[in-house]
Amino acid sequence: MLAAQRVRGASGVDKAAGTLLYSMASRLKDPKRLAFLSDSIVLCKICTELQLAAALEFVKSHPEDPIDQKAFERACGVGVVVTPEQIEEAVESIIKKHKDQLLKERYHFNMGLLMGEARSALKWADGKVVKNEVDLQVLHLLGPKTEADLEKKLKPQKAKAAGGEVKKKEEDVALTEEGVSGEGKSLMEQLRGEALKFHKPGENYKTEGYVVTPNTMDLLKKHMEITGGQIRTRFPPEPNGILHIGHAKAINFNFGYAKANNGICFLRYDDTNPEKEEEKYFTAIRDMVEWLGYKPHAVTHASDNFQQLYDLAVDLVRRGHAYVCHQKGEELKGHNSPPSPWRDRPAEESLVLFERMKKGLFAEGEATLRMKTVMEDGKLDPVAYRIKYTPHHRTGDQWCIYPTYDYTHCLCDSIENITHSLCTKEFQARRSSYFWLCNALDLYCPVQWEYGRLNLTYTVVSKRKIIKLVESGVVRDWDDPRLFTLTALRRRGFPAEAIINFCARVGVTVSQTTTEPHLLEACVRDVLNDTAPRAMAVLEPLKVTVTNLPEHSQSAVRVPNFPANEAKGSHTVPFARTIFIEQSDFREVMEKGYKRLTPEQPVGLRHAGYVISFQKVIKDARGKVVELEVTCCGSETAEKPKAFIHWVSQPLVCEVRLYERLFLHKHPEDQSVVPNGFLSDINPSSMHVISDALVDTSVRGAKVLDKFQFERVGYFSLDPDSTAEKLVFNRTVTLKEDPGKM
Repeated sequence: MLAAQRVRGASGVDKAAGTLLYSMASRLKDPKRLAFLSDSIVLCKICTELQLAAALEFVKSHPEDPIDQKAFERACGVGVVVTPEQIEEAVESIIKKHKDQLLKERYHFNMGLLMGEARSALKWADGKVVKNEVDLQVLHLLGPKTEADLEKKLKPQKAKAAGGEVKKKEEDVALTEEGVSGEGKSLMEQLRGEALKFHKPGENYKTEGYVVTPNTMDLLKKHMEITGGQIRTRFPPEPNGILHIGHAKAINFNFGYAKANNGICFLRYDDTNPEKEEEKYFTAIRDMVEWLGYKPHAVTHASDNFQQLYDLAVDLVRRGHAYVCHQKGEELKGHNSPPSPWRDRPAEESLVLFERMKKGLFAEGEATLRMKTVMEDGKLDPVAYRIKYTPHHRTGDQWCIYPTYDYTHCLCDSIENITHSLCTKEFQARRSSYFWLCNALDLYCPVQWEYGRLNLTYTVVSKRKIIKLVESGVVRDWDDPRLFTLTALRRRGFPAEAIINFCARVGVTVSQTTTEPHLLEACVRDVLNDTAPRAMAVLEPLKVTVTNLPEHSQSAVRVPNFPANEAKGSHTVPFARTIFIEQSDFREVMEKGYKRLTPEQPVGLRHAGYVISFQKVIKDARGKVVELEVTCCGSETAEKPKAFIHWVSQPLVCEVRLYERLFLHKHPEDQSVVPNGFLSDINPSSMHVISDALVDTSVRGAKVLDKFQFERVGYFSLDPDSTAEKLVFNRTVTLKEDPGKM
């Protein structure tokens, strides 16, 4: 209230102005505008909540000094008086526009529509006065409410689907090619335009927490001249491991946001740690980005900017914002810890020492360059440069000092004129230092936006832990189909489209998301159901001889690639006197509810047009059933069987790998659940190899990663281990139906 007393004297302000002052002070993000807005309220220029909202938006949109007083007053409706006659005239015009519908629907009409149009036409009028006028004119037109007007309006019922179902199960929701979220929005719809409430290019200063300096507006003007107002994002992985399912969300968010808004996205390798980088990771990362359907505007590297980053570090030291430190360990702990004893050394001395670091005159760990700032998590003076005597993948022995993520990331964003620096929530603690460093060097400052990380249960995605799984022999490599790396999911047969759809269903959330694998698997089934041609395979073969067919009988059976849409083509498979069925499709002793082949019960053969009936069982010396003898007849003459089973004849022998969850518990890294660590939680049945499965000949010409639905068995993909002599199939997911169905 000091501002009020300064303007109005000891009398202060009335209650209404006091309420506005309190509201303004609690909502204002830029404290330097406090006195200006306080004066506007106390002098009765800002008199309503509506005007206050406009005033706050104006100062947010105009951070530069001085404020244009006339433009401010125009934007806030200062001095605008709306007369009762103007209100009456505007409402009368709106009532006239909707008169026919009002007379038809009477008081069931959406009166909010009238109020919305009235408030839009009378922006600075008192809302209560406007509402009273609307109510009065509606009453004058319609008269008092009747009993019919008081009856509740019935909502139209949704048309029932076949079978009486109104709601679809989550996994039955149809997915578009762009993916569908829980609210039915595609990934592109979630990312397009103002859906995310992100700032517009050039309006960085409107973002909460963004720091405006005297040079900000000039820097933004130059930035806009370079970009032309185009959205620019980047995906900045470290090339020291393979991307996992969490990265899929990051890829979709960064590339998708740019694509949805006609922008561009860079693939920038954060290659600042030469000890862990390998060529295979660079290649695999780009491969996965392109597999998901995105093409980088340019492929860049942090190392492209090593000289410029070094020059900027020298400038930072000159400005007094960085110093050379000899304290062991990279992290200074929190606000309560004493600062480094070298924090106040003269800039000239730090410049000399930094040059010596560059020349290799210190041992590793003997000196670092630190920035004079405190991060949001309390981390004091984060390291900008450290010494590493390791040749770099791209620059060789040119450098022995390397910049850290905290120093490099925001500067590379600035160099590339990124508009939206999108990163996961754990980087929120670095946002203030991000802004600080760009401003300390008087550089264009992008805006960092955080989103929730995507996690899955029953897995680990940490690079260090995956390396342990590989080294201990639990999995074969980073692309083992039991892992949730993107290379592993692709090898297992997950379509890229399904992963994009999954990211859409999870949604572009700010909160961290932990999801169970079955949601991802449902997205995979939805895609494969429409794209994976059908074939027949028998995993546990039982030989069946059809005794009433001639010895060398053979015919061709046409099998539709997609039974629900036969226009999508078909293939033929042979049908001979000897066929093979699943062992589980025959039971010697009839059980209640069992619908397949028994001595008393015939069964149909899918697509063949035959029904087979049991004649004889043949067993080996141990009593195991090894062969059946049956007779067959045309399905058009036989009584309709209770079930139809799949079969193969003159098949190919193949290897089939069946996968289950790699870990026994949902959270294998949780010490309270798995006290002996994640390596003790391995599911011993996570992979089952069937080396002598049989598959029909339609798959003979398949290529690696081709996908099929093996009817009644599951979805499968051809593994890279396949040879000309023997195909190898990975089970991608089971069918939607319960595999234990009788």
